[in-house]
Amino acid sequence: MNEASSSRSRIKHFFSLIGDALRGKEHDYTQGSLKQAALLLAVPMVLEMGMESIFAVVDIFFVAKLGADAVAVVGITEAVITLIYAVAIGFSMAVTAVIARRIGEKNTELAALTAAQVLILGLLLWAVVAFIGFNFSADILSLMGASESVIQQGKSYTSIMLGGSLTIIYLFIIAAIFRGAGNATIAMHALWLANGINIVLDPCLIYGWGPFPELGVTGAAVATNIGRGIGALYMLYHLFGGKHRIQLAFSQLRFSAHEAWGLIKVSFGGIMQFFIATASWVFLMRIVAQFGSEAVAGYTIAIRVAMFTFLPAWGLSNATATLVGQSLGAANPERAEAAVWLTAKYNVAFMATVGIVLLAFAPAIVMFFNTEPEVVRIGTLTLRIIALGYAGFALGMVLTQAFNGAGDTNTPTWINFICFWLIQIPFAWCAANIFALQTMGVALSVSFAETLIAVIAFWWFRKGTWKSKQV
Repeated sequence: MNEASSSRSRIKHFFSLIGDALRGKEHDYTQGSLKQAALLLAVPMVLEMGMESIFAVVDIFFVAKLGADAVAVVGITEAVITLIYAVAIGFSMAVTAVIARRIGEKNTELAALTAAQVLILGLLLWAVVAFIGFNFSADILSLMGASESVIQQGKSYTSIMLGGSLTIIYLFIIAAIFRGAGNATIAMHALWLANGINIVLDPCLIYGWGPFPELGVTGAAVATNIGRGIGALYMLYHLFGGKHRIQLAFSQLRFSAHEAWGLIKVSFGGIMQFFIATASWVFLMRIVAQFGSEAVAGYTIAIRVAMFTFLPAWGLSNATATLVGQSLGAANPERAEAAVWLTAKYNVAFMATVGIVLLAFAPAIVMFFNTEPEVVRIGTLTLRIIALGYAGFALGMVLTQAFNGAGDTNTPTWINFICFWLIQIPFAWCAANIFALQTMGVALSVSFAETLIAVIAFWWFRKGTWKSKQV
């Protein structure tokens, strides 16, 4: 009877914690149960990243009905936009590390000043990207190896996606502010809102349902930017008008050269880290593009499905960064290390399970998006090969985020440079062209590089130098 009562009590406590995580109840993550802290942080972060991944899947689902050229437009543009993701995510790593350290030090005023610099620097970054997007969209598609029909169909899509990239940048960097403060629920709610709008608007603007114009693939860009824009406004509302651990007043929205430069110095390694990683995806897409629209379409579908599974795992990894940053801020490196191994165990178990599912059901998953035989064949093969490396993906994610959470963004940068640029890209080109494996060779390079990252990161993490990093 006592055991049954104890079991019910544990279950009740578990669901109580889930409720706290979803409501955004704030906690002190520098003390108490690590499992409880990881759960409270991971639930909203996993759901947030899951919502971000839905953007990719929803867009490709509706666009796939327009044919292989339309899918190629989205795939090639997304490969270019990953460079923006690189800067936004790399910058976000620094933001989370610095904000988490300040919260761990109980210095909320300095955390708010840092948040102000984040918004200003994000706006400057967008101005550069928007100028390029509005003026050179056709040239970008051509440079990426797109056919003339793809360029004509997709130049407006590319222009709108790059021109509206402020929504991407602000979603990532404001979410990083809240993650660093230990309140990831705001970002989760923002992504729920953004996705709901995108899911409704996508078919309306692509196919011209009801009173909406039929914009084709361009409609997907419009819907995505509207959804993301409203999500970003939601987070801004909470940043300025909410009652959270970190709160920004309009009077604080001024440029501070000292704080901005400090952020830039910390973020440079993170930006380069993700720029190296995402630039490699651009090169891989360029290699795939030489084999035609069907190859690009199959590869794009497989990558979008893979991203759908990667991003929730990134959510759990982001929880690692917050726990490491706040624990180091509270001068408790042992707690930081214990948090890394705990989240690594959960992440590997999750990704390995997902990898098995993808190996078994890859054809059905790809056919959900497109039924053209060649697209299905290429997409299935690509998805299965990438799934083989999922355990390595999972471990590498957690360990690199642990470095980032400590403010050591340089170590993952060098690991990425070696594994992606010196190994993955040459591997992909040789396998695809010299050994005539085409898209299969590119997929093999992805799994091999990610597994190698996990091995090197594990070896370096055990050295422990990240524990003394100052930010």
